[in-house]
Amino acid sequence: MAIKMKTVIKMNMHAECVSHARTDVAIRDLTVVVDEPLERGGTNLGAAPTEMLIAALAACTNVIGQKCAGKNGVEVTSLDINVETEFDRRGVTLAEEVEVPFPKITLNIDLVTPSSNEAVEGMKSDLRKFCPLAKVIRHSGTQLDEVWTVSQP
Repeated sequence: MAIKMKTVIKMNMHAECVSHARTDVAIRDLTVVVDEPLERGGTNLGAAPTEMLIAALAACTNVIGQKCAGKNGVEVTSLDINVETEFDRRGVTLAEEVEVPFPKITLNIDLVTPSSNEAVEGMKSDLRKFCPLAKVIRHSGTQLDEVWTVSQP
């Protein structure tokens, strides 16, 4: 018997604020350390919150991209994502409020696949439709670009 997945779920997390710079976040049975680098008074035990956001975008692009590949019949030989972003730090330094702290993010997506161009185009289109973090970031006012390099051996 197939298990029916819920369409809307609640997520609960607990954040222990260890110091002014470090937060230990309990997620399911995991603990994620979010921390500032030494030069900003942290202990460098984890990525900074802003880095976590961008890392989560890259990871979500991978997860949803792989699902979209499967849906479109794209065989993924290799998938790599490099992220370039502009970050306006005036807000985090309390200099002034910044409406869009990340004005531009570029995802450079390198895909190696023997699949057809048509199938790959379907994958790309679906990724733009279904990646939840990309949708949130785009709706925040950030320009989010995907630059694809597709190699077909």
